[in-house]
Amino acid sequence: MKFGIGQALTRVEDQRFITGAGHYATDARAKGEARAFVLRAPFAHATFRIRNIEEARAMPGVVLILTGADIGHLGPLPCQAPQKNRDGQRMALPEYPVLPRDTVRHVGEAVAFIVAENLDLARDAAEALDIEWKSLPVAADLATARAPGAPLVHPEAPGNVAFETVLGDMEKTDAVFARAHRVIGLDLVNNRIVANYMEPRSVLAEVKGDSFTITLGSQGSHGLRDTLARAIFRIDPANVRVITPDVGGGFGTKTFMYREYPLAAEAARRLGRPVRWVSDRSEHFFACAHGRDNLTHAEMALDEKGKFLAIRVNLDANMGAYLSQYAPFIPYVGSTMLTGCYDIPTGYTLIRGIYSHSVPIDAYRGAGRPEAAYTIERLVDFIADEIGMDRIALRRLNLVKPRQMPYRTPTGRVYDTGEFAEHMKAAMEKADWKGFPARLRAARRKGLIRGIGLGVYIEACGGGGAEPGHVTLEKDGTVTVRIGTQSNGQGHETAYAQLVAEHLDLPLSQIRVRQGDTKEIASGSGTGGSRSIPVGGAGVALAAEGLAKTLKKLAANALEAGEGDLEIADGAVRIAGTDRRISYAEIAALPAAKKAMLTETASFKPPEATYPNGTHVAEVEIDPATGAIRIVNYVVVDDFGVTVNPVLLAGQIHGGIAQGIGQALVENFVMDGKGQILTASFLDYAMPRAHDMPDFIFETRNVRSTTNILGVKGAGEAGTIGAAPAVMNAVVDALRREKGLRHIDMPATPRRLWEALHQGK
Repeated sequence: MKFGIGQALTRVEDQRFITGAGHYATDARAKGEARAFVLRAPFAHATFRIRNIEEARAMPGVVLILTGADIGHLGPLPCQAPQKNRDGQRMALPEYPVLPRDTVRHVGEAVAFIVAENLDLARDAAEALDIEWKSLPVAADLATARAPGAPLVHPEAPGNVAFETVLGDMEKTDAVFARAHRVIGLDLVNNRIVANYMEPRSVLAEVKGDSFTITLGSQGSHGLRDTLARAIFRIDPANVRVITPDVGGGFGTKTFMYREYPLAAEAARRLGRPVRWVSDRSEHFFACAHGRDNLTHAEMALDEKGKFLAIRVNLDANMGAYLSQYAPFIPYVGSTMLTGCYDIPTGYTLIRGIYSHSVPIDAYRGAGRPEAAYTIERLVDFIADEIGMDRIALRRLNLVKPRQMPYRTPTGRVYDTGEFAEHMKAAMEKADWKGFPARLRAARRKGLIRGIGLGVYIEACGGGGAEPGHVTLEKDGTVTVRIGTQSNGQGHETAYAQLVAEHLDLPLSQIRVRQGDTKEIASGSGTGGSRSIPVGGAGVALAAEGLAKTLKKLAANALEAGEGDLEIADGAVRIAGTDRRISYAEIAALPAAKKAMLTETASFKPPEATYPNGTHVAEVEIDPATGAIRIVNYVVVDDFGVTVNPVLLAGQIHGGIAQGIGQALVENFVMDGKGQILTASFLDYAMPRAHDMPDFIFETRNVRSTTNILGVKGAGEAGTIGAAPAVMNAVVDALRREKGLRHIDMPATPRRLWEALHQGK
């Protein structure tokens, strides 16, 4: 098949994007729309009272101002992933209001929703509001919030603990630690970062009768529809239509229900006219969920030869001021992967979710798995240094072997396939690991220090429930795919079209992919956890295969031939070995080709997650005079099972690596002790740029997945998962060689590196 699975085809959607023909939620307009502005809190913790609300409502051009007192009928924003405490009791789950009535709990929390004829008038009204603030004690960061006697974020959460749960076997693990030859531990910081996608969030709400139409950028229109309808407005989802057009990046953060969506819908309902809200870039820093932000203590029990016997981890995860949609699930699912690629017989993680006076935390690309990979890979390097063993030899001793597959981890994960030592070897060879000493000497002659490191990772993704795919033959012989996932820039239109072309042998230009409209597509789980192609793609492939059989059946009657004598080629069905054929358009026009016959629906429910894995090798060079750091070599060898499109795959890996490097070296969300945000724009929050990136060398060493019918393993988050540990292990290697330093926390900025290199001088 010229256009099927495995072909390195360029993305069909790119022509639309690069010529400015993309249509995003921020482009959506409606006749007679009003504009909304959100007034936000300047305090991290305070009570408030608006003293002149009626005067502001009477200002020219102002059509509506909503406060917490006006929307008591709206349900709170839901947390859909609560955890039980280890004593079996329900976690502390304070209400996350659409608008607070009298108390704010983080800087930037919404206080009032102001709607006017234009944005300037809405801003004028916001500035005119006279608010009496009374500041309260603040526990802005994780370390402060978990300290004894810290100010409470919510009275119903003593000690600011949202939940405390254990994953694994604590009793068995502690017994192994008690008799171990040696125990080695390490404290780690996983810094808070912001998902800076290109397109800011926005919403356009329209109401007709009892029905809402909401246009917004998202990672799944159906989930937002159901949450908005059932949890907040408490109405039938059939009365809510959510439309998601093109999306300029998501990274997990566009999955969630945010305050502005129900506020715009409620405003449109009250006014009887469309209401539009668009975030600006600085607003994004305190109005959208953040990522990461963990404090971790990890310990390994070893025997006298360096064999890993058990691992135990204390993980404190910042939840922010409220529990965002999936927030409690993130540290939990990450902890299921804490043993990484290693054969560790037992272990546990004590997970505590901690409230703080800060922006809520939720899933960000990788959603817990990057945190887990960073923890285990930094710990392994630290152990090797502590016991005086080569870090590669230590890994080879402890990596899970292919003969152990399927391998059950102590956290209940079951790895179906993986050749971890082999891709580590391949990556090291490609990176010329053995030639590093010569490059180190050359760097020293130039007054620079150099380090090399790697990260061996595995992740779980591509699981969950079924995702139906619908494939329809149109009257003109083209094919339409309808799917409930949502592309955020990954290239889904190309990938799904290739899966259809595998069975129907059509050029991609004759295959349309429809997504993002709950009126057109009945159901969908959206995009997250790298499951669109492994799960949604499997459904599409099965539907295309089923449609191909139907077309052969219809063609058999028209060609007066047996179905077994027919083949599909070049967008037609023909009798094999002859030139007798019937085109798809001709099949669609046959009297027997009823409309229902020309649509095939199929789905695939994964029996288990897929487990992509690989090795990242990074080599860095640091100028000790300034702390400036440069990645001089970067190699990845990954196992993604069957590859649908190598071009799309490489793009996903490159983007993921860039985000992992960003967290490792430059990105850091910073607040002062009062919760004031010091990095609320790109003037202060550093983002990785093109010149920060090396040339990536990316190869695959694939082993087919046995838990996915296509044999694929999800790839959307993998680059992020392997990058930070590889880069930080390289940084620490350079510092150890130069100064004997054995750890530095992310981000390893030039200032931090300079201070580390010059401490004591």
